[in-house]
Amino acid sequence: MSKDGNAEKFRIDKWICAARFFKTRFLAAESVECGHIFVNNKRVKPARTLALKDMQDISIVHKQYMVEVLGLFNIKGPASLAQNIYR
Repeated sequence: MSKDGNAEKFRIDKWICAARFFKTRFLAAESVECGHIFVNNKRVKPARTLALKDMQDISIVHKQYMVEVLGLFNIKGPASLAQNIYR
């Protein structure tokens, strides 16, 4: 059975954690649940899957980020890699 590379799902809570907007996945999921994260101008749930070119509106305390998804990752890696998965 061949494994398709597109079959893997990239949840928003995992991606936000991998992009280092939050320290833990729990905090990322909690922020999504509380309505501080919007994808393409729509409120989402933590299990929502992301796609390339999705636009996110991320509110953290008194900061507002508008980011475009350039890469899809589910696990935390080096900070240099995390900076390359969004613009």
